Amino acid sequence: MVEEINNADSVSAGPTIYFKACKWWIILKYFKKTPWVFMIALTYTAPVWSQESDAVVMNEVVVRAPPQTFATNKVSESMILQQSDMTSVNAVINNLPGVLVTEGDTFGSDDWSTTISIRGFQNNLSEQQLGTTIDGVPNGNSNYGGGSKANRFIDTQNLKGVQIWQGAADISSRSKEALGGTLDFLTQDPEYERRTRFSATVGEHAARKYYGRYDTGEFIKNTRAWVSFSHSENTDWINQSAENYRRHAAGKIVSEVKGVNLTGYFSWDDTHEDNYQRVSLEQFKQNPNSDLLTADWTGLPWVDQLYRKGWSTLRENLFSYLRAESEIGNVRWRSTGYYHYNDGRGDWVPPYITDVTNDGAGGNSELSSNPTVVRSPDSLGRIQFVDANGVALSPIAGCNSSITFPYGGAGPEHDPACHARGATPVGSYRHTHYGKERFGFMGDVEWATDIGAVENLLRAGIWYEDYKRKESRDWHKIVDANTGAAFNNRPYWEQYNRKFDVDTFVYYIQDSASLGPVGATFGIKQYLVDLERRNTFNGNTAAINSDSDILMSGGLVVQTPIAGLELFGGYAENFATIKEFVLERANTEISDVKPETSTNIDVGLRYSGDRLSGAITYYHINFDNRLVSIAPGSPAGIDFLISSETFLNAGGIKSQGVEIFANYRATDDLNFYMSYTHNDSTYLGSGDTLIDESIGITPGNTVFGSPEDMFVVSANWAVSNHTIFGVSSKYVGKRWLDLANTQRVDDYIVTDLYLAVNGRQFSELLAPFRMRLTVNNVTDERYIGGIVGGSGGWLGRPRVFALSVIADF
Repeated sequence: MVEEINNADSVSAGPTIYFKACKWWIILKYFKKTPWVFMIALTYTAPVWSQESDAVVMNEVVVRAPPQTFATNKVSESMILQQSDMTSVNAVINNLPGVLVTEGDTFGSDDWSTTISIRGFQNNLSEQQLGTTIDGVPNGNSNYGGGSKANRFIDTQNLKGVQIWQGAADISSRSKEALGGTLDFLTQDPEYERRTRFSATVGEHAARKYYGRYDTGEFIKNTRAWVSFSHSENTDWINQSAENYRRHAAGKIVSEVKGVNLTGYFSWDDTHEDNYQRVSLEQFKQNPNSDLLTADWTGLPWVDQLYRKGWSTLRENLFSYLRAESEIGNVRWRSTGYYHYNDGRGDWVPPYITDVTNDGAGGNSELSSNPTVVRSPDSLGRIQFVDANGVALSPIAGCNSSITFPYGGAGPEHDPACHARGATPVGSYRHTHYGKERFGFMGDVEWATDIGAVENLLRAGIWYEDYKRKESRDWHKIVDANTGAAFNNRPYWEQYNRKFDVDTFVYYIQDSASLGPVGATFGIKQYLVDLERRNTFNGNTAAINSDSDILMSGGLVVQTPIAGLELFGGYAENFATIKEFVLERANTEISDVKPETSTNIDVGLRYSGDRLSGAITYYHINFDNRLVSIAPGSPAGIDFLISSETFLNAGGIKSQGVEIFANYRATDDLNFYMSYTHNDSTYLGSGDTLIDESIGITPGNTVFGSPEDMFVVSANWAVSNHTIFGVSSKYVGKRWLDLANTQRVDDYIVTDLYLAVNGRQFSELLAPFRMRLTVNNVTDERYIGGIVGGSGGWLGRPRVFALSVIADF
């Protein structure tokens, strides 16, 4: 646990560089919407840095790490190679114990259908229970409606690795969602030598990606950087109608000035994704190759509500951070400032015009090409067909619709056969707009000292974030519902417009002590969070306090007499803040709402040897104050006179199980890996039968979507100095599709393989080139992947081939 290193110790240098970092943090704030300003600022300061005095005093500094009292794993290089360069960074963690990642798209080009599950806790369309950070910087939440998973910040070809804590993260981790585990995605550092890299990837479903990166090498003393850009696109695997694309730019710089290490990173990501839809178990059995979304526009709005190009996710993310860290004597400090801007839209095509203006018998102003925008949550009805004068029509009395698709068929109001000849169908194109802006600062300090024979490490830190989010929804008339999805740019209705302000302050203190073979930690952490919502229509505001109690964590690590084998155990209290959706509507009852919390216990054995490493962990997680909503008029002990929904804390999840992993290096060229997880995640009741029934919970039922058993086995073989081959198979056990545990999803096995060849294998002239073939789901297994909502799941991705050619100069 103790490592001695030589480093520069200059008391005067630390504050000087720290204030310079703060200066550029202010510059970043005021030039926040120009991603290139970050690199310009760093380039501008480069001559100043290069002129600093080289005179430093070299001293010996003791660096200690706290005992690791919880289960933790890292993504290996082979796990990254098993996924193509097109694939989302989310996929690389799938083989770690306790983890299940499912994506509806073959390359992860659909955030709507992406689900990440760890020990029964999930990040998906409706749940945000896992923490995510980028180089230790919080991602700002992972939900679909304005959130950003790690793939919005990192190109797969810039990924260094992922550190995962399945239950409780390190106390210094920054997240407001981590009831379960935490994922820290790490970016690559710049190369020491100058390098230019180009790559091209092609794959099935019209997949292609172009990537370029330039590493400067050491262009100033102790200073290196890289900058990259990529463009990728692909269509869906079901009916090849989606038009997905992604543009991503990123850069990173590292420098050392008078013993102070500086790191800067920025990324810009612009994405358009056409979505996949969930299917029921019955629909999957009928046709495991269709999610029912359509490729062609039919001119029948009831059918065209499933037009795939009308189910879209548009997102733009700008993210950057600047970090400074150093040592002063036996004290290490780190400060990080960061900025995140998010803008996006979610699309759908409702099969009607919403009537929002009482126009009398003369027509409907919503149909105008230049309508007056009505800003109100209220509506008068729906319009499906109009006559030549734009007057809404009603169906012929007594007519029965012959439309049978989708959703079991339509009523007569949606059927042209139930209207007079000449009736014209009308429809809407609905936009839900998301926006977010975050500024944050993180500060950490560590003091290592010896107290007699005890090695002690005292750590403390703070985190402040100013988070502003906006969300609105507007409706646009489809120009001609008979011919296509083109819509008026000017909306006829803005349904809602809300703004949210969230102020977060977090502090932690932890002490670690080691005496001989025993190490112990104890720490406290507290979140102080204020959340406010403002309705821009009427100025109505609502606010709630989301502070935590003091959260405790601690544990022990004992080195056994067997070299490399240690026993560990830890206890932690996890926390998730109250989400903004609690304040979305006026008159919502929130007087009894509290933030969600969970307790996590890990106990296990960990071994690290020359050729064999592994661990076995027993875990127990108790989450018993889940935030739920009760609908108006519910008999669950709620006042019937309240006209809006009520939020309260009721029930939760209990997860317990065993995780095992082993990594065995049989020879210098052959490596084997395996992991096994047995998980038992069940719902906890509220203690009130009426509440449980209102939210659909049966205490003791298994959490839907969580497999009881998962098993991974993989092998990686360096066939020669220039050729690597790898294969991996993952078994996922049966899962429940619904809350009531009445629909069982079959188990499945997915096998992936890759073959990487250096051009030198064939000729020295090809030495700069490398090729890598990946085949995911080799056996073309058909299965249900992500499950959400307790009613359906997305189709698992089929077999897909991809080939990458990389050239380094």
